[in-house]
Amino acid sequence: MTENDDLRSLEAREALSMWLDRQRAEKSEETVQSYFYRVRQFVDWLEEEGITDLNHLTGRDVFRYDSARRADGLSKSALNNQLGTIKLFLSFCADVEAVPPELPAKVDIPTLSKSERANEEKLTAERASTILGKLEQFDYASRDHALFALAWHTGMRLGALRSLDLRDCYLVEDDLERLLHQDDLDREQLQKIQVPFVYLHHRPDTDTSLKNGVDGVRPVSLSDDLGELLRDYISVNRPEVEDEYGRKPLFSSEKGTGRMSKGAIRSRFNIVTQPCRYGVCPHDRDTDTCEALEHGYESRCPSSRSPHRIRTGSITYHRDRGWPPEVLAERVNATPEVIRTHYDQPDLLKRMESRRDYLD
Repeated sequence: MTENDDLRSLEAREALSMWLDRQRAEKSEETVQSYFYRVRQFVDWLEEEGITDLNHLTGRDVFRYDSARRADGLSKSALNNQLGTIKLFLSFCADVEAVPPELPAKVDIPTLSKSERANEEKLTAERASTILGKLEQFDYASRDHALFALAWHTGMRLGALRSLDLRDCYLVEDDLERLLHQDDLDREQLQKIQVPFVYLHHRPDTDTSLKNGVDGVRPVSLSDDLGELLRDYISVNRPEVEDEYGRKPLFSSEKGTGRMSKGAIRSRFNIVTQPCRYGVCPHDRDTDTCEALEHGYESRCPSSRSPHRIRTGSITYHRDRGWPPEVLAERVNATPEVIRTHYDQPDLLKRMESRRDYLD
């Protein structure tokens, strides 16, 4: 016991470990990792300040850490994320009687407007169309082509793309036979289901979990053109390998485990979205010396876009074409409110035109 009889001694690093264990039961591993990086910086700072027992943490210490992070030049959005996570951590610490119950409220989280909460660095529909056109012309049915087209047309997360197996692809009528055993459907029900589509599954035991766990399990319909593209990719260009668990990944690799890693997929998207790959550099860089053309540095191109930015652009594109948030939410596995807040970055004139049908 400490001098404050209402508190029980607990080291900050041990508290962090306890809190992360609790988060793993409810959150995806990617979310837990982001929590870890944000709070670890706070714990490191506490130890540098000689505060090892959380019982000794005060509101003044929290204020000093806040000031230190602001002095580091973090953006308002980054501060919102970091301090918001620290507040969650301190709320847990209060629950286990390591800090006073009023301490979490002393964390001053910057308030963001909707425009500040939404990152405007999405891939635009015009650029996506250009990239798809170039891939179809010069690299048809390649892995890059299949990856990018599927990501753009479905708005899937990186982890969902990586999770797909051949058995999750229903591209021709005969593939539907697998559903008889998988989803307990009878033949009458089966006749009402149309191909093509892919069926996402949460398989954490074999290294392909979905961000929202079993709540992310869902079929996603595809256009006929995209279904044909995937069939051509599988029959001609997909490496015929299995992963370490004996599964046959849709996006396989002859390197590593047999399944493309998240890092490899990020790298391919960064490469595919570089304008100079199929045209002229818009940044007046010398393509002979540009570092963004070197392996591992592709993200340094100002025009390259990560999988998340492609997802953002895809969701915006669907909204501009009139998809209601409630319908789109089921397709991309996000709540309507999350879509409105974080992904819905409209071209206002296009959005106005999409509403004309409602005038009558």
